[in-house]
Amino acid sequence: MDKQLLSMLVCPLCKGKLKYEKDAQELLCTFDGLAFPLRDGVPVMLEGEARRMSEEEKLEKAQKASKEQAE
Repeated sequence: MDKQLLSMLVCPLCKGKLKYEKDAQELLCTFDGLAFPLRDGVPVMLEGEARRMSEEEKLEKAQKASKEQAE
């Protein structure tokens, strides 16, 4: 995923920053607990297409993002 494109994309619901998960090919919004898929390298930014993260996954990803920002 292009870093410049990622910096411009926001969650369509809360307008918050997204975290790119390369292995899963998803853009994550830990605030809303949504994982938006990438299909053929194109982000699908529709709530109806997003996967809902479990509370545990949401907390884990939020903690990981906070730790990375602190470094």
